[in-house]
Amino acid sequence: MKLINKAIVLTGGTAGIGRQLVEQLAEHNQIIVLGRDQAKLDELKAQQPSVMTFQVDLSDVKRVHHVAKSIALTLPTVDVLVNNAAVQFMPKFNDETFHFDTIQREVDTNFTSVCALIHGLMPSLSSSSSSRIVNINSALGLVPKTSSAVYCATKGALNIFSQSLRYQFEGSAIGVQQAFLPLVDTAMTTGRGKGKISASAAASEIISGIEKGSKDFDIGMTRVLRVLLAIAPFAAKRLLKGA
Repeated sequence: MKLINKAIVLTGGTAGIGRQLVEQLAEHNQIIVLGRDQAKLDELKAQQPSVMTFQVDLSDVKRVHHVAKSIALTLPTVDVLVNNAAVQFMPKFNDETFHFDTIQREVDTNFTSVCALIHGLMPSLSSSSSSRIVNINSALGLVPKTSSAVYCATKGALNIFSQSLRYQFEGSAIGVQQAFLPLVDTAMTTGRGKGKISASAAASEIISGIEKGSKDFDIGMTRVLRVLLAIAPFAAKRLLKGA
């Protein structure tokens, strides 16, 4: 699939990787961005007038589903859905700074909203001659780290969900892809880790993976992790445990 003259729905398009995807795709495609911050959506719209925006908090799953159905009415055909947005809370369960109410927000933003968007957009995705659901995942969906247990769980769930959904759509025009990212230099990762890749580079690799039709494609050091998991899984788990 060449990403030219496509209708692309994207979550988290006002910053980080999502914003870079918009910048790299907007010239030749119809981009529809879902975001929580209206001011950031307005700023994006001012810089990219052709982009359509919808304000929605992805942790409000019923609202997400409603917005998805509204988009389906506005756009009879959607060629690509990129589930990019995610939140990550660092405190461990036994930390005093851990807040119980973040659990549901993290699960709904990172996973349940993905299900809601796919279901709500199903008529538009089905009407395309060749559509793609692209779930942006993480190396932590393969191997967890010590902190951010809920985040790791949502990414693991996204991995299994994507594989099962792929089975469900066999024989149809809908493909399901996953991009597994390493540590990317975004606001989410400020002050953490070394050897980050830029959001722009991550976006470029995501676009390349979509166009190649790769089912699961690893970006940056995630490729090394995948090999290590195959030949020395204990070492891979020990490495990520302290990440």
